Amino acid sequence: MPGSPPYRKKRKGSLWQSPGMNPPQIARTRPWRETSPLMASHNPRILITAGPTYEPIDEVRFIGNRSSGRMGVSLAENASGRGWRTTLLLGPGCQTPSDQTITVMRFRTSAQLKMLLGEHWRDSDVLIMAAAVSDYAPSDTISGKHPRQSGPLTLTLEPTTDLLAELAEDCRKDQTIIGFALEEIGNLRSNGESKRIRKGVDAIVANPLDTMDSDMVDALLLMAHGREAAPDRPLTKTDFAGWLLDQLPMIQTLKQTQ
Repeated sequence: MPGSPPYRKKRKGSLWQSPGMNPPQIARTRPWRETSPLMASHNPRILITAGPTYEPIDEVRFIGNRSSGRMGVSLAENASGRGWRTTLLLGPGCQTPSDQTITVMRFRTSAQLKMLLGEHWRDSDVLIMAAAVSDYAPSDTISGKHPRQSGPLTLTLEPTTDLLAELAEDCRKDQTIIGFALEEIGNLRSNGESKRIRKGVDAIVANPLDTMDSDMVDALLLMAHGREAAPDRPLTKTDFAGWLLDQLPMIQTLKQTQ
């Protein structure tokens, strides 16, 4: 296909499949209740995280990132529009969704997000971790506002908790976890799959770096058994949210065959 990203391989049906793979055939046209026995008796309870974390340097400055939270908000609005019970954990600087049926809880730091996940994950069926959690945080927060000085300022950073891996470790068999990975396009598949395996999640959405500043998404969904899926063209974040939620039955079915 002219102009296709380099990570796309031969298309087979509705899946982008790497050469040499022979994964089990999974029906994708049946409705949620038929293809997902875990959810057969009720609408799924969806927990979504969105936006950046701000790790404080002092009471004014912080270490953050450029995440807008639009992907996670779109996922929450789409899930709620399907009648699913939706809770959105939303980071700083992100616009609150207009859908009043979505339960919205705010966080600012990775520690606050960890606390909220601990409160809500046990009562959820699906977690979609779209938040851009800082990998590092200052080891100490300076009280007040640190004054400008002529010399350099040295900060000691410590790694934050890997929230996705921590949640996956205690995940029940009837729960599903989907993570996001922002990667350089040349390493999209390899780094994304490495993260999926290392963190122990059921699926990873591997995004090229330019997704952050774009209204479009051209991502690759990596699942168990080497299964991959991708839309046949770049989508808006709103449309991609709907596409990703449509993949949940397949993700869950693949999980049960591991």
